[in-house]
Amino acid sequence: MTHVSERSGAGSSPTGAGGDRQPWTGGAGRQARKRSVSYADAGVSIDAGDRAVELLKSKVRQTRRPEVLGDLGGFAGLFRLDTKKYKSPILASSTDGVGTKLVIAQQMDIHDTVGIDLVAMVVDDLVACGAEPLFLLDYIATGEVVPDKVAEIGAGIADGCRYAGCALLGGETAEHPGVLRPDEYDISATGVGVVEEADILSPERVEVGDVVIAMRSSGLHSNGYSLVRHVLLGAARMRLDIVIDDFGRQRTLGEELLTPTKIYAKDCLKLIAEAEVRALSHITGGGIPGNLVRVLPEHVDAVVNRSTWKPQPIFDLIQTKGRIDDHDMESTFNMGVGMFAIVSAEDADRALATLTGRGVEAWQAGEIIEGTGNVQMVGQHTRG
Repeated sequence: MTHVSERSGAGSSPTGAGGDRQPWTGGAGRQARKRSVSYADAGVSIDAGDRAVELLKSKVRQTRRPEVLGDLGGFAGLFRLDTKKYKSPILASSTDGVGTKLVIAQQMDIHDTVGIDLVAMVVDDLVACGAEPLFLLDYIATGEVVPDKVAEIGAGIADGCRYAGCALLGGETAEHPGVLRPDEYDISATGVGVVEEADILSPERVEVGDVVIAMRSSGLHSNGYSLVRHVLLGAARMRLDIVIDDFGRQRTLGEELLTPTKIYAKDCLKLIAEAEVRALSHITGGGIPGNLVRVLPEHVDAVVNRSTWKPQPIFDLIQTKGRIDDHDMESTFNMGVGMFAIVSAEDADRALATLTGRGVEAWQAGEIIEGTGNVQMVGQHTRG
């Protein structure tokens, strides 16, 4: 929730959030009637929404950028775009959610990481075209506003914005009793970024001889969780609190499944500044083949060698328990790679050094050859 308006998504109190002013009254002078039905009777608590906002204010302010105008509480967030910084600024936008990973968070009653997932899904799509994420707006729908829980969700969103370098400019929290159970919620966000028109990354930049660099994921990220739940929690009847030795550090299945999505935005912007980046591919739903193909022109193929990396143990657990074939695994999950960069061969070493210097595990995973706009997956992953 990152509610920068100081109103619950369900509406606003006639007294306002900070005073006793009554902008509207009705029935003045009439004889008092029996107690009427209130919004609270219908399951919507405006006070709870206001309390959640108060808990979040300090976190939201930590994401502030110099371009942000005004303070919390307006009807719209304001952001001054520095047009003098660009010759021809192009705004980029992206919207997304987290999906059924939220079910795991709700089952474990852990809510302070899914906001990071939400931001990652949005800002890493923005940076894929070369855009710097500027600000983000979020939306939370819940069956019942529990201030502490909403504040946890919002804190994760604020953390994600800080990691990405963008402002959390506004948001809305909506209470939907009768539509969602009291403990249920869904979240989504829209982000806006900016890129110089001449610097937009696109398939037209990719050339034969370019190098494909992989950036390691933190795990499953936020894709394929319907299949994960079906296989591990359904068919295999595994418990979220079970400790899996292969995960290390006495880590439970639930903790592994809630590992936050890695945010690459700042790393990719630095990479663009330091090396000749032709394209970036954010690996989300559709896996490596389904996303890398989106940045290829029709006259080339990308060859990706699986033997250059070892996926995290969670992928092997899912594949083994579900008896899932390699094709379905690769078309559903990131298999250990969260972002690909296609760079000129001359800048490959510089690109790897830049990413390594920023603490990003990266390696050369393939190359661009003549072809017909396809992704060729070759070799086999290291196992064990």
